[in-house]
Amino acid sequence: MKIRTIAATLFIMAIFFGCTNQKSSQMSQFKAIDPSNMDTTVKPGDNFFLYANGNWMKKNPIPDEYSRWGSFNVLEDENNNRLKTILEAAEKNTNAPKGSIEQQLGSLYASGMDSIKINQLGIQPIQPLLDKINSIKTLADLQDAIAYLHSYEIFPVFYLFSSPDEKNSNMVITQLYQGGLGMGNRDYYTLNDAQSQNLRTKYVEYISKMYEISKENPNPATVSKAIMDMETKIANNSMTLLEQRNPQNVYHKMSLADLQKLTPNFDWTKYFATVGLPNPGDINVAQPEFFKAFNKMLKDQPLDTWKEYLKWNVINSLSPYLSDEYVNQHFEFYGKTFSGSKKLLPRWKRVLGLINGEMGEALGQLYVKQYFPPEAKQKMIVLVSNLKAAFHDRIQKLDWMSDSTKQKAIEKLAAMNVKVGYPDKWRDFSKLEITRDNYIQNILNANKFDMEYTLSKIGKAPDRTEWGMTPQTVNAYYSPNMNEIVFPAGILQPPFFSKDADDAVNYGGIGGVIGHEMTHGFDDQGRQYDKNGNLSEWWTKEDAEKFTAKTKALIDEYNNYVELDTFHINGALTLGENIADLGGITISYDALQRAWKQNPPKDKIDGFTPTQRYLLSWAQVWRQNIRDEELKKRLKDDVHSPGDARVNVVLSNLDIFYDAFNVKPENKLYRAPENRVKIW
Repeated sequence: MKIRTIAATLFIMAIFFGCTNQKSSQMSQFKAIDPSNMDTTVKPGDNFFLYANGNWMKKNPIPDEYSRWGSFNVLEDENNNRLKTILEAAEKNTNAPKGSIEQQLGSLYASGMDSIKINQLGIQPIQPLLDKINSIKTLADLQDAIAYLHSYEIFPVFYLFSSPDEKNSNMVITQLYQGGLGMGNRDYYTLNDAQSQNLRTKYVEYISKMYEISKENPNPATVSKAIMDMETKIANNSMTLLEQRNPQNVYHKMSLADLQKLTPNFDWTKYFATVGLPNPGDINVAQPEFFKAFNKMLKDQPLDTWKEYLKWNVINSLSPYLSDEYVNQHFEFYGKTFSGSKKLLPRWKRVLGLINGEMGEALGQLYVKQYFPPEAKQKMIVLVSNLKAAFHDRIQKLDWMSDSTKQKAIEKLAAMNVKVGYPDKWRDFSKLEITRDNYIQNILNANKFDMEYTLSKIGKAPDRTEWGMTPQTVNAYYSPNMNEIVFPAGILQPPFFSKDADDAVNYGGIGGVIGHEMTHGFDDQGRQYDKNGNLSEWWTKEDAEKFTAKTKALIDEYNNYVELDTFHINGALTLGENIADLGGITISYDALQRAWKQNPPKDKIDGFTPTQRYLLSWAQVWRQNIRDEELKKRLKDDVHSPGDARVNVVLSNLDIFYDAFNVKPENKLYRAPENRVKIW
């Protein structure tokens, strides 16, 4: 996992996880709510998700290359075609000045698309890394190798990155975070359900096959078991995803001297010097018990086992960019077994994905020049303003919150910064060395460049102009440290937003997304941060208890929602996103009333009232087909509920849903008024 990815995952709350002429043609054909996508044989009060999206789901089976297919994927795929056009033009422009983003993007794309050369080289591009690990003779050598790999954003055992101090958001500090698991989630190593057991078996087989191909050890079966045992020990000492959701649980600031006392077997002074951070300053050690266990493992685990574990981290991290035999094996496990995908993505999409990770903002700079109309930004600013005003009024009218907490909540809302479209200041990539003839080396150069950039922030005030997502990303996020909501250009398109759609559709789509991100500032995690982005208790004890009681009811609702066979949603793990969904759609509807006062809606469009269109718009945002394997994985790993629950459970708590679609007690989604959860 890229360092920017782990940082984004931990510290921002996101809603989701061509040419110009083509674009205008698509917009002219756009129908905001298309009745042909609906399945009106389903009663809206029984399953609104299927009622709104059933025919779309039938008409849009999951492509073989994907594990799910929905609104986000469709729009992302359209964006990818536009980005491909940009990259192909950059690739052809061999006269672009060295160090320009056109030269860098064109060269990186060219090197990644050169499958003949990549296949000829096989494992050779990563051999220097493997040789360094093979030369390890002592515990000191092992520690040097870990630091060396970390400097290239290959992260055995733990992650190193920077982010604002949770209790002093005006200062960026060093962050250490647990990691080191090839399957990501500790539960796959520790639980004994059929899914986890099967994945463990397949994972060992995958490691063994990779070792057979690489010939890095003459005993692949033995090595693969040793690596699995090592990762299992790491997993057993890791914090659960649910435990990590509480920011208080992962805040343990200490000095370098204190860290050294915690883990005396690891030379942190040398580690930080090797990785390029001679003065780490204050350090947040997110999981001290994990690092204590790591300290013990340094002595308890044989050096040879450590060496194989490090080599496995290198091979596994870089295999998607090596020759076909490595790529295919990586896909067999992570694509087919883990997620249910049937076919590998075409090379250009894989290379594009890599570029989005390494130089996404540079690519975004070219993207917004061609594809982001200025009027979209202006309309978004109006939408955000209306939602802020609506949220302000809702806070003032809350019957369960004291005046003192209300006042601080209103202050936090007022201080919430808004970013739309793309950054005002672009990141400088000019010193990054990218050539046309070595894909892996380009990746390593980019990783090194990114790590240096990340570490350079430590000890300084955060750059509040910086974005945590690229402009072309089909997503949005809230950052509690920055107290800001961010909406990249990529999501400001149908079905989320259209300048040509009626207000009901835009408020049900992007309005719900805006409200969702605003509400993250007041969910079970976000509420613990004040208006300045500092982790602090600004609620009265009584108000916090009332809030927790309300969220308990929401947890229970989602816990009882069956997704597949016996698989349920984890209401506690998904709580923050569920609060944001419920708050987002509620606040957005209030904001819509404001918009209607200025621009009264038509009685009906295509037979639907404005409120019906509003709810249908929300529902179509979450339409998707998903493979069973991917669904099971997400129920264990993802803090977001599946799309059907983001529609059905949320709407079952909204009074307007019952009125708009005449939902009665005999309908499956019906909840008695006194049982409908209302938080914000």
